[in-house]
Amino acid sequence: MLQVQRELAALKFIDDLSAQLKDVRDPQKALRHALRDTRDFFQAADSCVAMLRPGREQAELLFTLPRQTSWDLDLLTRFIRHTQWPGQRDMLIGSVQRRGGAWAAFAIMRPGHAFDRDDRRLIARITAVLSAAVHRIDRDRLLGVRDRIDRKMMEQIHPKDLFYQILDGLRSLTLYDHSSALLIREDNEASLRVVAEQIAWTKAKSERIGLRIPITDAAAALLQSAQVFGFDRHGDRWREWRKQPAGDLAALLDYNRDAADGEGSREASMLCAPLVTRDSLVGVLKIAARYPEQLKPFDAELVEHFRAQAAVAIQNLHRAESLRARVVTAERKHAMADLARSVAHDVNNALGSMLPLIQEMQVDLRSGTFAPTVFAEDLNQVQKSLQVCRRIFGGMLTFARNASRQSRDGQVRRAIETASVILRYGMSRSAIELHIDIPDDIPAVACSQSDLEQVFLNLLTNAREATPHGGRIAVTVRSTDHAVEIAIADTGCGIPREHLPRILEPFFTTKPHGNGLGLSICRSVLWEVDGSMTIQSEAGTGTRVHVRIPQAVLQPHVQGS
Repeated sequence: MLQVQRELAALKFIDDLSAQLKDVRDPQKALRHALRDTRDFFQAADSCVAMLRPGREQAELLFTLPRQTSWDLDLLTRFIRHTQWPGQRDMLIGSVQRRGGAWAAFAIMRPGHAFDRDDRRLIARITAVLSAAVHRIDRDRLLGVRDRIDRKMMEQIHPKDLFYQILDGLRSLTLYDHSSALLIREDNEASLRVVAEQIAWTKAKSERIGLRIPITDAAAALLQSAQVFGFDRHGDRWREWRKQPAGDLAALLDYNRDAADGEGSREASMLCAPLVTRDSLVGVLKIAARYPEQLKPFDAELVEHFRAQAAVAIQNLHRAESLRARVVTAERKHAMADLARSVAHDVNNALGSMLPLIQEMQVDLRSGTFAPTVFAEDLNQVQKSLQVCRRIFGGMLTFARNASRQSRDGQVRRAIETASVILRYGMSRSAIELHIDIPDDIPAVACSQSDLEQVFLNLLTNAREATPHGGRIAVTVRSTDHAVEIAIADTGCGIPREHLPRILEPFFTTKPHGNGLGLSICRSVLWEVDGSMTIQSEAGTGTRVHVRIPQAVLQPHVQGS
Protein backbone atom coordinates (compact mmCIF):
# COMPACT_ATOMS: atom_id res chain seq x y z
CA MET A 1 0.00 0.00 0.00
CA LEU A 2 2.84 2.36 0.89
CA GLN A 3 4.48 1.67 -2.49
CA VAL A 4 1.23 2.53 -4.33
CA GLN A 5 0.81 5.80 -2.41
CA ARG A 6 4.40 6.71 -3.16
CA GLU A 7 3.93 6.03 -6.89
CA LEU A 8 0.72 8.09 -6.95
CA ALA A 9 2.50 10.98 -5.23
CA ALA A 10 5.33 10.75 -7.76
CA LEU A 11 2.88 10.73 -10.68
CA LYS A 12 1.03 13.73 -9.27
CA PHE A 13 4.30 15.61 -8.78
CA ILE A 14 5.41 14.88 -12.36
CA ASP A 15 2.01 15.94 -13.69
CA ASP A 16 1.98 19.19 -11.67
CA LEU A 17 5.55 20.00 -12.71
CA SER A 18 4.74 19.45 -16.39
CA ALA A 19 1.70 21.73 -16.14
CA GLN A 20 3.65 24.50 -14.41
CA LEU A 21 6.50 24.38 -16.92
CA LYS A 22 4.12 24.84 -19.87
CA ASP A 23 3.95 28.59 -19.27
CA VAL A 24 7.69 29.11 -18.70
CA ARG A 25 9.50 30.84 -21.57
CA ASP A 26 13.08 30.88 -20.29
CA PRO A 27 15.23 27.72 -19.81
CA GLN A 28 16.94 29.01 -16.68
CA LYS A 29 13.61 29.90 -15.08
CA ALA A 30 12.48 26.35 -15.82
CA LEU A 31 15.59 24.99 -14.10
CA ARG A 32 15.10 27.19 -11.04
CA HIS A 33 11.42 26.35 -10.72
CA ALA A 34 11.98 22.60 -11.06
CA LEU A 35 14.91 22.68 -8.62
CA ARG A 36 12.86 24.32 -5.86
CA ASP A 37 9.87 21.98 -6.27
CA THR A 38 12.02 18.83 -6.51
CA ARG A 39 13.96 19.76 -3.35
CA ASP A 40 10.69 20.27 -1.47
CA PHE A 41 9.19 17.01 -2.78
CA PHE A 42 12.16 14.92 -1.62
CA GLN A 43 12.53 16.97 1.59
CA ALA A 44 16.18 17.39 0.72
CA ALA A 45 18.52 19.80 2.48
CA ASP A 46 20.54 20.99 -0.52
CA SER A 47 20.06 21.21 -4.27
CA CYS A 48 21.91 22.66 -7.24
CA VAL A 49 22.12 22.97 -11.00
CA ALA A 50 25.62 22.86 -12.48
CA MET A 51 26.66 23.58 -16.07
CA LEU A 52 29.84 22.90 -18.00
CA ARG A 53 30.36 25.83 -20.36
CA PRO A 54 32.32 25.49 -23.62
CA GLY A 55 36.06 25.77 -23.15
CA ARG A 56 35.88 25.30 -19.36
CA GLU A 57 37.61 22.45 -17.57
CA GLN A 58 35.27 22.45 -14.59
CA ALA A 59 31.54 22.82 -14.17
CA GLU A 60 30.15 25.91 -12.46
CA LEU A 61 27.13 26.26 -10.23
CA LEU A 62 24.19 27.98 -11.88
CA PHE A 63 21.77 27.81 -8.90
CA THR A 64 21.98 26.47 -5.36
CA LEU A 65 19.35 26.07 -2.66
CA PRO A 66 20.06 27.27 -0.05
CA ARG A 67 22.26 29.94 -1.58
CA GLN A 68 26.03 29.66 -1.34
CA THR A 69 25.96 25.97 -0.56
CA SER A 70 29.26 24.24 -1.40
CA TRP A 71 29.30 21.30 -3.82
CA ASP A 72 31.93 18.95 -5.18
CA LEU A 73 32.48 20.53 -8.61
CA ASP A 74 34.87 17.78 -9.71
CA LEU A 75 32.16 15.19 -9.09
CA LEU A 76 29.56 17.24 -10.99
CA THR A 77 32.01 17.76 -13.87
CA ARG A 78 32.66 14.03 -14.18
CA PHE A 79 28.92 13.37 -14.22
CA ILE A 80 28.29 15.91 -17.00
CA ARG A 81 31.17 14.43 -19.01
CA HIS A 82 29.70 10.93 -18.44
CA THR A 83 32.98 9.72 -16.99
CA GLN A 84 31.78 8.77 -13.50
CA TRP A 85 28.42 8.23 -11.80
CA PRO A 86 28.38 9.57 -8.20
CA GLY A 87 28.50 6.82 -5.62
CA GLN A 88 26.96 8.87 -2.79
CA ARG A 89 23.76 7.22 -1.56
CA ASP A 90 22.48 10.48 -0.07
CA MET A 91 22.66 12.30 -3.46
CA LEU A 92 20.30 12.18 -6.42
CA ILE A 93 21.58 13.54 -9.73
CA GLY A 94 20.08 13.71 -13.19
CA SER A 95 21.09 15.04 -16.60
CA VAL A 96 19.15 17.84 -18.30
CA GLN A 97 19.43 17.49 -22.08
CA ARG A 98 19.45 20.40 -24.51
CA ARG A 99 20.38 20.75 -28.18
CA GLY A 100 21.01 17.04 -28.55
CA GLY A 101 23.42 16.64 -25.64
CA ALA A 102 23.94 16.97 -21.88
CA TRP A 103 23.39 20.56 -20.81
CA ALA A 104 23.32 20.59 -17.01
CA ALA A 105 23.53 18.41 -13.91
CA PHE A 106 20.47 18.56 -11.64
CA ALA A 107 21.29 17.38 -8.09
CA ILE A 108 19.73 17.18 -4.63
CA MET A 109 21.31 16.00 -1.39
CA ARG A 110 19.86 14.65 1.87
CA PRO A 111 22.83 14.12 4.22
CA GLY A 112 22.46 11.05 6.39
CA HIS A 113 19.35 9.78 4.55
CA ALA A 114 19.95 7.48 1.60
CA PHE A 115 17.88 7.51 -1.58
CA ASP A 116 16.68 4.24 -3.05
CA ARG A 117 16.32 2.89 -6.60
CA ASP A 118 12.79 4.29 -7.02
CA ASP A 119 14.08 7.76 -6.11
CA ARG A 120 16.78 7.47 -8.74
CA ARG A 121 14.20 6.47 -11.36
CA LEU A 122 12.03 9.42 -10.33
CA ILE A 123 14.86 11.96 -10.67
CA ALA A 124 15.45 10.62 -14.19
CA ARG A 125 11.75 11.18 -15.00
CA ILE A 126 11.90 14.69 -13.52
CA THR A 127 14.91 15.67 -15.64
CA ALA A 128 13.22 14.14 -18.70
CA VAL A 129 10.22 16.41 -18.12
CA LEU A 130 12.58 19.34 -17.62
CA SER A 131 14.50 18.48 -20.81
CA ALA A 132 11.22 18.32 -22.74
CA ALA A 133 10.24 21.76 -21.40
CA VAL A 134 13.60 23.22 -22.46
CA HIS A 135 13.20 21.64 -25.90
CA ARG A 136 9.74 23.18 -26.22
CA ILE A 137 11.11 26.60 -25.22
CA ASP A 138 13.82 26.32 -27.89
CA ARG A 139 11.26 25.22 -30.50
CA ASP A 140 8.98 28.16 -29.64
CA ARG A 141 11.97 30.46 -29.92
CA LEU A 142 12.70 29.11 -33.41
CA LEU A 143 9.09 29.73 -34.44
CA GLY A 144 9.25 33.21 -32.91
CA VAL A 145 12.43 34.05 -34.82
CA ARG A 146 10.93 32.83 -38.08
CA ASP A 147 7.76 34.83 -37.44
CA ARG A 148 9.81 37.94 -36.67
CA ILE A 149 11.75 37.60 -39.92
CA ASP A 150 8.49 37.06 -41.80
CA ARG A 151 7.11 40.31 -40.34
CA LYS A 152 10.28 42.19 -41.18
CA MET A 153 10.12 40.90 -44.74
CA MET A 154 6.70 42.54 -45.06
CA GLU A 155 7.93 45.86 -43.71
CA GLN A 156 9.87 48.46 -45.67
CA ILE A 157 13.08 48.17 -43.68
CA HIS A 158 16.65 48.97 -44.56
CA PRO A 159 18.39 45.98 -46.19
CA LYS A 160 21.07 46.04 -43.50
CA ASP A 161 18.36 45.88 -40.82
CA LEU A 162 17.03 42.68 -42.39
CA PHE A 163 20.55 41.22 -42.53
CA TYR A 164 21.11 41.85 -38.83
CA GLN A 165 17.63 40.62 -37.92
CA ILE A 166 18.68 37.31 -39.50
CA LEU A 167 21.97 37.24 -37.57
CA ASP A 168 20.21 38.14 -34.30
CA GLY A 169 17.83 35.27 -34.92
CA LEU A 170 20.75 32.90 -35.39
CA ARG A 171 22.29 34.11 -32.14
CA SER A 172 19.15 33.36 -30.15
CA LEU A 173 18.88 29.93 -31.77
CA THR A 174 22.44 28.61 -31.69
CA LEU A 175 23.90 30.66 -28.80
CA TYR A 176 27.18 31.00 -30.71
CA ASP A 177 29.92 32.85 -28.81
CA HIS A 178 32.25 33.97 -31.61
CA SER A 179 30.48 35.47 -34.61
CA SER A 180 28.01 35.07 -37.40
CA ALA A 181 28.12 36.54 -40.87
CA LEU A 182 26.03 36.87 -43.98
CA LEU A 183 27.88 36.68 -47.30
CA ILE A 184 26.11 37.49 -50.55
CA ARG A 185 26.90 36.29 -54.05
CA GLU A 186 25.95 39.02 -56.49
CA ASP A 187 25.04 38.41 -60.13
CA ASN A 188 26.66 34.96 -60.23
CA GLU A 189 30.08 36.42 -59.49
CA ALA A 190 32.90 34.07 -58.51
CA SER A 191 33.11 35.65 -55.05
CA LEU A 192 31.17 36.17 -51.84
CA ARG A 193 30.88 39.60 -50.20
CA VAL A 194 30.49 40.06 -46.44
CA VAL A 195 27.43 42.30 -46.04
CA ALA A 196 26.78 41.78 -42.31
CA GLU A 197 28.75 40.34 -39.41
CA GLN A 198 27.94 40.17 -35.73
CA ILE A 199 30.88 39.75 -33.34
CA ALA A 200 29.64 38.09 -30.16
CA TRP A 201 32.78 37.46 -28.14
CA THR A 202 34.02 41.08 -28.05
CA LYS A 203 30.81 42.89 -29.14
CA ALA A 204 33.08 44.96 -31.38
CA LYS A 205 32.15 46.42 -34.73
CA SER A 206 33.10 44.19 -37.63
CA GLU A 207 35.98 45.37 -39.79
CA ARG A 208 35.23 42.81 -42.49
CA ILE A 209 32.13 44.41 -44.03
CA GLY A 210 32.64 44.64 -47.77
CA LEU A 211 35.35 41.95 -47.82
CA ARG A 212 35.21 39.92 -51.03
CA ILE A 213 36.18 36.25 -50.84
CA PRO A 214 36.90 34.53 -54.17
CA ILE A 215 35.32 31.10 -54.49
CA THR A 216 36.60 28.33 -56.72
CA ASP A 217 34.39 26.21 -58.95
CA ALA A 218 34.80 23.35 -56.49
CA ALA A 219 33.67 25.53 -53.56
CA ALA A 220 30.73 26.85 -55.61
CA ALA A 221 29.68 23.27 -56.40
CA LEU A 222 29.81 22.36 -52.69
CA LEU A 223 27.72 25.39 -51.77
CA GLN A 224 25.26 24.66 -54.56
CA SER A 225 24.63 21.23 -53.01
CA ALA A 226 22.52 23.06 -50.40
CA GLN A 227 23.60 21.06 -47.36
CA VAL A 228 24.66 22.56 -44.05
CA PHE A 229 28.34 21.85 -43.39
CA GLY A 230 29.82 21.59 -39.90
CA PHE A 231 33.52 21.92 -39.10
CA ASP A 232 35.79 21.75 -36.07
CA ARG A 233 39.33 23.04 -35.99
CA HIS A 234 42.06 20.82 -34.58
CA GLY A 235 45.35 22.67 -34.47
CA ASP A 236 45.53 24.51 -37.77
CA ARG A 237 43.33 22.13 -39.75
CA TRP A 238 39.59 21.99 -40.19
CA ARG A 239 37.70 18.70 -40.19
CA GLU A 240 34.22 18.29 -41.62
CA TRP A 241 31.76 16.47 -39.36
CA ARG A 242 30.76 13.88 -41.94
CA LYS A 243 34.37 13.42 -43.02
CA GLN A 244 33.60 14.70 -46.48
CA PRO A 245 36.28 16.55 -48.48
CA ALA A 246 34.96 20.03 -47.59
CA GLY A 247 37.84 21.29 -45.44
CA ASP A 248 38.81 23.86 -48.09
CA LEU A 249 35.39 25.48 -47.63
CA ALA A 250 36.06 26.07 -43.93
CA ALA A 251 39.51 27.49 -44.67
CA LEU A 252 37.92 29.78 -47.25
CA LEU A 253 35.47 31.20 -44.70
CA ASP A 254 38.02 31.37 -41.88
CA TYR A 255 38.89 34.97 -42.76
CA ASN A 256 39.33 35.92 -39.07
CA ARG A 257 42.30 33.56 -38.64
CA ASP A 258 44.83 36.39 -38.91
CA ALA A 259 43.17 38.56 -36.25
CA ALA A 260 45.62 40.10 -33.83
CA ASP A 261 43.51 39.48 -30.73
CA GLY A 262 45.17 36.27 -29.59
CA GLU A 263 44.22 32.62 -29.71
CA GLY A 264 40.81 33.26 -28.16
CA SER A 265 39.75 35.23 -31.21
CA ARG A 266 40.12 32.27 -33.55
CA GLU A 267 37.15 30.28 -34.73
CA ALA A 268 37.25 26.64 -33.68
CA SER A 269 33.76 25.42 -34.59
CA MET A 270 31.87 26.52 -37.69
CA LEU A 271 28.57 26.04 -39.48
CA CYS A 272 28.32 26.93 -43.15
CA ALA A 273 24.76 27.14 -44.48
CA PRO A 274 24.44 27.88 -48.21
CA LEU A 275 21.42 30.01 -49.12
CA VAL A 276 20.12 28.38 -52.27
CA THR A 277 16.91 28.98 -54.16
CA ARG A 278 15.57 27.32 -57.29
CA ASP A 279 17.43 29.84 -59.37
CA SER A 280 20.91 29.99 -57.89
CA LEU A 281 23.22 30.34 -54.92
CA VAL A 282 22.16 33.55 -53.13
CA GLY A 283 24.78 33.56 -50.40
CA VAL A 284 26.08 31.85 -47.28
CA LEU A 285 25.25 32.03 -43.58
CA LYS A 286 28.29 31.41 -41.44
CA ILE A 287 28.18 30.75 -37.67
CA ALA A 288 31.33 30.36 -35.58
CA ALA A 289 32.11 29.37 -32.00
CA ARG A 290 35.33 29.65 -30.03
CA TYR A 291 35.85 26.04 -29.00
CA PRO A 292 35.96 22.76 -30.97
CA GLU A 293 32.73 20.72 -31.00
CA GLN A 294 30.80 23.60 -29.46
CA LEU A 295 28.43 23.73 -32.41
CA LYS A 296 26.68 20.42 -32.87
CA PRO A 297 24.42 18.67 -35.41
CA PHE A 298 21.44 19.96 -33.41
CA ASP A 299 22.52 23.53 -34.24
CA ALA A 300 22.86 22.53 -37.88
CA GLU A 301 19.27 21.24 -37.82
CA LEU A 302 18.07 24.58 -36.37
CA VAL A 303 19.86 26.47 -39.11
CA GLU A 304 18.46 24.04 -41.69
CA HIS A 305 14.93 24.99 -40.63
CA PHE A 306 15.83 28.67 -40.79
CA ARG A 307 17.97 29.07 -43.89
CA ALA A 308 15.28 28.48 -46.55
CA GLN A 309 13.39 31.43 -45.13
CA ALA A 310 16.56 33.53 -45.04
CA ALA A 311 17.33 32.64 -48.68
CA VAL A 312 13.86 33.71 -49.80
CA ALA A 313 14.08 36.93 -47.78
CA ILE A 314 17.43 37.87 -49.29
CA GLN A 315 16.39 36.90 -52.82
CA ASN A 316 13.24 39.02 -52.48
CA LEU A 317 15.38 41.87 -51.20
CA HIS A 318 17.68 41.54 -54.20
CA ARG A 319 14.71 41.56 -56.54
CA ALA A 320 13.33 44.61 -54.77
CA GLU A 321 16.71 46.33 -55.06
CA SER A 322 16.89 45.46 -58.76
CA LEU A 323 13.39 46.84 -59.22
CA ARG A 324 14.39 49.91 -57.24
CA ALA A 325 17.33 50.48 -59.57
CA ARG A 326 15.03 50.29 -62.58
CA VAL A 327 12.53 52.58 -60.90
CA VAL A 328 15.32 55.06 -60.11
CA THR A 329 16.22 55.11 -63.81
CA ALA A 330 12.58 55.54 -64.78
CA GLU A 331 12.11 58.25 -62.16
CA ARG A 332 15.18 60.02 -63.45
CA LYS A 333 13.67 60.11 -66.94
CA HIS A 334 10.37 61.21 -65.43
CA ALA A 335 12.22 63.92 -63.50
CA MET A 336 13.82 65.11 -66.73
CA ALA A 337 10.38 65.29 -68.37
CA ASP A 338 9.00 67.15 -65.37
CA LEU A 339 11.98 69.49 -65.49
CA ALA A 340 11.41 70.15 -69.17
CA ARG A 341 7.77 70.99 -68.47
CA SER A 342 8.53 73.11 -65.42
CA VAL A 343 11.35 75.13 -66.98
CA ALA A 344 9.62 75.54 -70.36
CA HIS A 345 7.53 78.34 -68.87
CA ASP A 346 10.65 79.96 -67.37
CA VAL A 347 12.57 79.69 -70.66
CA ASN A 348 9.60 81.04 -72.63
CA ASN A 349 9.37 84.01 -70.28
CA ALA A 350 13.08 84.70 -70.62
CA LEU A 351 12.96 84.42 -74.41
CA GLY A 352 9.70 86.36 -74.53
CA SER A 353 11.26 89.27 -72.67
CA MET A 354 14.09 89.39 -75.21
CA LEU A 355 11.94 89.43 -78.38
CA PRO A 356 10.31 92.90 -77.97
CA LEU A 357 13.64 94.40 -76.95
CA ILE A 358 15.34 93.06 -80.08
CA GLN A 359 12.44 94.24 -82.24
CA GLU A 360 12.65 97.75 -80.77
CA MET A 361 16.42 97.80 -81.33
CA GLN A 362 15.87 96.86 -85.00
CA VAL A 363 13.25 99.62 -85.45
CA ASP A 364 15.58 102.19 -83.85
CA LEU A 365 18.44 101.19 -86.14
CA ARG A 366 16.26 101.42 -89.29
CA SER A 367 14.72 104.77 -88.36
CA GLY A 368 18.02 106.29 -87.34
CA THR A 369 16.80 107.03 -83.81
CA PHE A 370 19.57 104.90 -82.28
CA ALA A 371 20.40 105.96 -78.67
CA PRO A 372 23.57 104.31 -77.29
CA THR A 373 22.43 104.48 -73.65
CA VAL A 374 19.04 102.84 -74.34
CA PHE A 375 20.70 100.34 -76.68
CA ALA A 376 23.17 99.35 -73.94
CA GLU A 377 20.37 98.90 -71.39
CA ASP A 378 18.40 96.72 -73.82
CA LEU A 379 21.48 94.60 -74.58
CA ASN A 380 22.12 94.21 -70.86
CA GLN A 381 18.56 92.93 -70.36
CA VAL A 382 18.95 90.52 -73.31
CA GLN A 383 22.20 89.27 -71.80
CA LYS A 384 20.52 88.60 -68.43
CA SER A 385 17.72 86.66 -70.11
CA LEU A 386 20.23 84.62 -72.10
CA GLN A 387 22.18 83.86 -68.91
CA VAL A 388 18.97 82.61 -67.30
CA CYS A 389 18.40 80.24 -70.23
CA ARG A 390 22.02 79.14 -70.17
CA ARG A 391 21.90 78.38 -66.44
CA ILE A 392 18.68 76.39 -66.78
CA PHE A 393 19.90 74.32 -69.72
CA GLY A 394 23.36 73.94 -68.16
CA GLY A 395 21.85 72.51 -64.99
CA MET A 396 19.71 70.09 -66.96
CA LEU A 397 22.70 68.97 -69.02
CA THR A 398 24.74 68.42 -65.85
CA PHE A 399 21.89 66.40 -64.36
CA ALA A 400 21.64 64.31 -67.54
CA ARG A 401 25.41 63.72 -67.87
CA ASN A 402 25.62 62.45 -64.29
CA ALA A 403 23.04 59.73 -64.96
CA SER A 404 25.73 57.07 -64.64
CA ARG A 405 26.63 55.96 -61.12
CA GLN A 406 30.26 55.18 -61.71
CA SER A 407 31.67 57.17 -58.80
CA ARG A 408 30.97 56.08 -55.26
CA ASP A 409 31.42 59.51 -53.69
CA GLY A 410 29.97 62.91 -54.41
CA GLN A 411 30.03 66.59 -53.47
CA VAL A 412 26.99 67.98 -51.67
CA ARG A 413 27.75 71.58 -52.70
CA ARG A 414 27.89 70.66 -56.38
CA ALA A 415 24.67 68.64 -56.19
CA ILE A 416 22.73 71.44 -54.48
CA GLU A 417 24.09 74.03 -56.90
CA THR A 418 23.06 71.90 -59.90
CA ALA A 419 19.51 71.56 -58.54
CA SER A 420 19.23 75.21 -57.53
CA VAL A 421 20.47 76.51 -60.90
CA ILE A 422 17.60 74.67 -62.59
CA LEU A 423 14.96 75.83 -60.12
CA ARG A 424 16.13 79.25 -58.93
CA TYR A 425 14.63 81.34 -61.78
CA GLY A 426 11.20 79.75 -61.37
CA MET A 427 11.43 80.28 -57.60
CA SER A 428 12.24 83.97 -58.03
CA ARG A 429 9.27 84.47 -60.37
CA SER A 430 7.04 82.88 -57.70
CA ALA A 431 8.48 85.24 -55.07
CA ILE A 432 10.29 82.40 -53.30
CA GLU A 433 13.49 83.37 -51.50
CA LEU A 434 16.14 80.62 -51.74
CA HIS A 435 18.85 80.76 -49.05
CA ILE A 436 21.77 78.30 -49.25
CA ASP A 437 24.32 78.01 -46.46
CA ILE A 438 27.18 75.60 -47.28
CA PRO A 439 30.58 75.98 -45.54
CA ASP A 440 33.66 75.70 -47.73
CA ASP A 441 35.12 72.68 -45.91
CA ILE A 442 32.24 70.20 -46.43
CA PRO A 443 33.83 66.80 -47.18
CA ALA A 444 32.80 64.36 -49.90
CA VAL A 445 30.05 61.92 -49.03
CA ALA A 446 29.62 58.20 -49.72
CA CYS A 447 27.00 58.66 -52.42
CA SER A 448 27.38 58.94 -56.19
CA GLN A 449 27.08 62.43 -57.65
CA SER A 450 24.11 61.48 -59.82
CA ASP A 451 22.19 60.08 -56.84
CA LEU A 452 22.97 63.18 -54.79
CA GLU A 453 21.65 65.44 -57.52
CA GLN A 454 18.49 63.38 -57.88
CA VAL A 455 17.85 63.52 -54.12
CA PHE A 456 18.27 67.29 -53.87
CA LEU A 457 16.41 68.00 -57.09
CA ASN A 458 13.44 66.00 -55.78
CA LEU A 459 13.53 67.67 -52.36
CA LEU A 460 13.92 71.22 -53.71
CA THR A 461 11.20 70.61 -56.31
CA ASN A 462 8.87 69.45 -53.54
CA ALA A 463 9.72 72.54 -51.49
CA ARG A 464 9.06 74.82 -54.47
CA GLU A 465 5.73 73.17 -55.27
CA ALA A 466 4.69 73.45 -51.61
CA THR A 467 5.38 77.22 -51.73
CA PRO A 468 3.54 78.38 -54.90
CA HIS A 469 2.52 81.82 -53.62
CA GLY A 470 5.84 83.00 -52.27
CA GLY A 471 7.80 82.19 -49.16
CA ARG A 472 11.22 81.02 -48.12
CA ILE A 473 13.28 77.89 -48.74
CA ALA A 474 16.44 77.49 -46.66
CA VAL A 475 19.15 74.90 -47.32
CA THR A 476 21.69 74.39 -44.53
CA VAL A 477 24.64 72.03 -44.71
CA ARG A 478 26.83 71.04 -41.77
CA SER A 479 29.61 68.51 -41.24
CA THR A 480 29.46 66.26 -38.16
CA ASP A 481 31.55 63.30 -37.03
CA HIS A 482 31.72 60.91 -39.98
CA ALA A 483 28.68 62.43 -41.73
CA VAL A 484 27.26 65.44 -43.55
CA GLU A 485 23.84 66.72 -42.51
CA ILE A 486 21.58 68.72 -44.80
CA ALA A 487 18.37 70.49 -43.77
CA ILE A 488 15.86 71.77 -46.34
CA ALA A 489 13.10 73.86 -44.75
CA ASP A 490 10.25 75.68 -46.48
CA THR A 491 7.45 77.95 -45.32
CA GLY A 492 4.91 76.31 -47.62
CA CYS A 493 1.59 74.58 -47.15
CA GLY A 494 2.98 71.69 -45.08
CA ILE A 495 1.71 68.11 -44.94
CA PRO A 496 -1.50 67.08 -43.14
CA ARG A 497 -0.86 64.96 -40.07
CA GLU A 498 -2.83 62.00 -41.45
CA HIS A 499 -0.56 61.85 -44.53
CA LEU A 500 2.79 62.00 -42.72
CA PRO A 501 3.04 58.26 -41.95
CA ARG A 502 2.56 57.41 -45.64
CA ILE A 503 4.57 60.00 -47.53
CA LEU A 504 7.55 57.65 -47.95
CA GLU A 505 5.44 54.82 -49.33
CA PRO A 506 5.97 54.13 -53.04
CA PHE A 507 3.13 55.46 -55.23
CA PHE A 508 1.50 57.45 -52.42
CA THR A 509 0.97 61.03 -53.58
CA THR A 510 -1.31 63.97 -52.96
CA LYS A 511 -0.31 65.74 -56.19
CA PRO A 512 -2.85 65.60 -59.05
CA HIS A 513 -0.21 64.46 -61.55
CA GLY A 514 2.38 62.94 -59.21
CA ASN A 515 3.65 59.36 -59.37
CA GLY A 516 4.46 58.98 -55.66
CA LEU A 517 8.03 57.83 -56.28
CA GLY A 518 10.13 60.90 -55.54
CA LEU A 519 10.45 60.62 -51.75
CA SER A 520 10.57 56.81 -51.70
CA ILE A 521 13.47 56.90 -54.17
CA CYS A 522 15.26 59.53 -52.07
CA ARG A 523 14.91 57.24 -49.07
CA SER A 524 16.13 54.20 -51.06
CA VAL A 525 19.17 56.08 -52.36
CA LEU A 526 20.07 57.16 -48.83
CA TRP A 527 19.46 53.69 -47.38
CA GLU A 528 21.87 52.23 -49.90
CA VAL A 529 24.72 54.35 -48.50
CA ASP A 530 23.65 53.95 -44.83
CA GLY A 531 22.19 57.44 -44.84
CA SER A 532 18.84 58.58 -43.47
CA MET A 533 16.03 61.02 -44.11
CA THR A 534 13.47 62.35 -41.65
CA ILE A 535 10.58 64.68 -42.40
CA GLN A 536 8.85 67.04 -39.97
CA SER A 537 5.83 68.98 -41.17
CA GLU A 538 2.71 70.76 -40.05
CA ALA A 539 -0.16 71.78 -42.29
CA GLY A 540 -0.13 75.51 -42.97
CA THR A 541 3.30 76.03 -41.42
CA GLY A 542 5.86 74.30 -43.65
CA THR A 543 8.10 71.28 -43.92
CA ARG A 544 11.64 70.47 -42.79
CA VAL A 545 13.55 67.55 -44.33
CA HIS A 546 16.70 66.39 -42.55
CA VAL A 547 19.16 64.28 -44.57
CA ARG A 548 22.21 62.55 -43.14
CA ILE A 549 24.87 61.01 -45.43
CA PRO A 550 28.08 59.28 -44.26
CA GLN A 551 31.33 60.88 -45.28
CA ALA A 552 33.23 59.16 -48.08
CA VAL A 553 36.14 56.96 -47.12
CA LEU A 554 38.76 58.12 -49.58
CA GLN A 555 40.87 55.30 -50.98
CA PRO A 556 44.62 55.94 -51.25
CA HIS A 557 45.83 56.42 -54.80
CA VAL A 558 47.80 53.47 -56.09
CA GLN A 559 50.47 54.41 -58.61
CA GLY A 560 49.97 52.81 -61.95
CA SER A 561 46.40 51.75 -61.23
